[in-house]
Amino acid sequence: MRLFALTALALTFLAANSLLTRAGVLDGTDPMAFAAIRVAAGAVVLALLSTGRGMSLKGGRRWGAAAALVVYLLGFSLAYRTLDAGLGALILFATVQIALFGLGLVRGEAAGPLRLTGMGLALGGLVWLLAPGAGPADPWDVGLMVTAGLGWAAYSFAGKYEPQPLAGSAGNFVAATLLFVLAAPLWWGAPVTTTGAVLAVISGGVTSGLGYAMLFRVLPRLGLGTSGLAQLSVPVIAMVAGALLLAEVPSARAIAAAVLVIAGIALATLAPKPR
Repeated sequence: MRLFALTALALTFLAANSLLTRAGVLDGTDPMAFAAIRVAAGAVVLALLSTGRGMSLKGGRRWGAAAALVVYLLGFSLAYRTLDAGLGALILFATVQIALFGLGLVRGEAAGPLRLTGMGLALGGLVWLLAPGAGPADPWDVGLMVTAGLGWAAYSFAGKYEPQPLAGSAGNFVAATLLFVLAAPLWWGAPVTTTGAVLAVISGGVTSGLGYAMLFRVLPRLGLGTSGLAQLSVPVIAMVAGALLLAEVPSARAIAAAVLVIAGIALATLAPKPR
């Protein structure tokens, strides 16, 4: 029961990032400033949680992961100028899964017909979702969310080789914060509302910092297949919460495309890997 509760809370936190960012940007906070506040708050929380665990900023891998994190944060925040919370979460999630699957194929991993079929369905659903006429979202912001997904996929891939996930994530967030400081001329002085700043701190310190810490704790105990299926709930949670809290009701086409994407990824996750 405790494992289920921690898993549900961690996944809810991940979905909440979409709602918090969308609400903060809608309130008038500059997306780049929101991302800067979010990563700084996350760095503080993760650094405190990893005290004594050997956090380090050394090495090209650390700064490469930090750069991927910055790409994700910027694309994620900027995209929510027009994207609904649930739609953005679905685009992000599908892009990450498809990119990691494609990277595995490039690296020579065997796929098998069921996994290929599943990812084909997911890719088809994503293309249908993003095709002209899907909704009022700006194509540039859709592209930015896809870019954010590619950044998160690169960050996730780097995390596979992290010997200490919590301390490594703390180092990545601190390094990403320093990169935002270097880029301060691009966002310093941009409009930041009180509500937007509070939402950014919650997104960074609670739903990102604490959320990732909980995820690191539960995923190894769930197993790869179960953890992959569990994360399918993130865009669903974001869509439902966006409808309830932000009055962002998805279209029938978006719902149908979401079902296709999630079903395809579920099939690819459940299908056994060929030996």
